[in-house]
Amino acid sequence: MSSTKGVAIITGAAQGIGRGIALRLAADGYDISLNDLPSNRENLEAVADLISQSGRRVLSIAGDVSKEEDVQEIVDKTVNNLGGLDVMVANAGILRSDSLIVNMAVDEWDQLFNVNTKGTMLCYKHAAIQMIKQGRGGRIIGACSIAGKMVGAQMPSAYAASKFAVRGLTQSAALELGQFGITVNAYTPGTTYTSMFEKAEELNTTQTGAPAGSLAKIWEGKLAMRRMGKPDDLAALVSFLVKDETSFITGQSIIVDGGYIFD
Repeated sequence: MSSTKGVAIITGAAQGIGRGIALRLAADGYDISLNDLPSNRENLEAVADLISQSGRRVLSIAGDVSKEEDVQEIVDKTVNNLGGLDVMVANAGILRSDSLIVNMAVDEWDQLFNVNTKGTMLCYKHAAIQMIKQGRGGRIIGACSIAGKMVGAQMPSAYAASKFAVRGLTQSAALELGQFGITVNAYTPGTTYTSMFEKAEELNTTQTGAPAGSLAKIWEGKLAMRRMGKPDDLAALVSFLVKDETSFITGQSIIVDGGYIFD
């Protein structure tokens, strides 16, 4: 096994963007701690197997990022088993409500904010505590969304609000943690082809009778690059942000959307 570049935690790593980030950072030379919900353990272990086969050390930890004791356990187990923490990627998030605000149930709102916003805050918090203790700086990266930059007609209000909150949290945490050599940034994906989008495709077909793949074609027509995003597109940005050479970039929520909105 080659020497490690450090240790990275990726939450929501069993599939989609989190999986892509985990595999990319492992290929870059990081030892990896994977997290996802207990219900997704089978997929999580499949990602762990791929990373192990590449020759990197890997740990998989089931847990819910909306629970502080679970996030604390993720960090503690990572440090105890892999020797420290250099990168935290707070990727876990959900998009489960398409309710208009006049129909919004409080429990729908709370669920989105518990995972997308509180979960991100807890990952930032406990990663920062560990990184400050280590005294060698670090990289904290969260999952924003183009819904956290600009609200459009197809972006549910609760989801957009939760991602605007992540953007503000990222900026304020960057101000607080820069003195410790810790950068805090977020990636801001547009429409990305993941299992979440596949479900949206199925729903679109069910509701409208449109052929499979129609929703992707609609979105591709809106993008300058004329293609959907892939998890690898986001993973490439994360790979860039964790480099030593990018230590002067902090507090940013960087759009990776193929040219849908411009910052």
